[in-house]
Amino acid sequence: MGTVLVVEDDRTLAAQIRGHLEDAGHEVLLWTVGRDIHPDMPPPVDLVVLDLMLPERPGIEVLTSLRRASDVPVLVLSARDGSEDKVEALRRGADDYMTKPFWPEELVERVAARPRRPVLSRQHRVELGALVIDLERRRVWVDEAEASLTPAEYRILEALVRRPGTAVTRRWLGANVLDPDRQGNSRTLDAHVSRLRSKLGEGIIETVWGVGYRLGGERVG
Repeated sequence: MGTVLVVEDDRTLAAQIRGHLEDAGHEVLLWTVGRDIHPDMPPPVDLVVLDLMLPERPGIEVLTSLRRASDVPVLVLSARDGSEDKVEALRRGADDYMTKPFWPEELVERVAARPRRPVLSRQHRVELGALVIDLERRRVWVDEAEASLTPAEYRILEALVRRPGTAVTRRWLGANVLDPDRQGNSRTLDAHVSRLRSKLGEGIIETVWGVGYRLGGERVG
């Protein structure tokens, strides 16, 4: 089942999370403060469950530091439920985001599913034929002309670029990339994707029927 590192300053909640994960067969390490997570730390960690509001060092800084050094999957578990918080955590390299309060059964299922999902690409520049995406500067070019994308369109593209070759579900995109209060339904997501395709060209975003979308195109360099 693997080893899960839980970084959570609420000791009561941390103990509850630990109990649920151990009941599901995981080995659990528990930290109550924010500090650097090293990829070679003993024992090896298969997944990190990370709170964002931590003493000593904010969780978003822990996430940023970890992503520079390791591809270990990270599931953010936070009371911050704003779309901007989700987008920022995903942009910094989180693989998934859950808000508190939460159902323990859902947490266990997401932890169980995470090792089967590919880790994020940490490339800063991606070239797909005539399309160039600079993830560090958040800019996109098509045939050397800069493309004008809306924030929602860019977040969808970034989510696909960071998961190369993977079908990202429409449900995940709606919940984690779009604003659930204004944009989070499937019809709105499809409209964003349609406009994005018209700006980027055919073949860049592929539909995986019954699942969601996947980045297509042939990489250059």
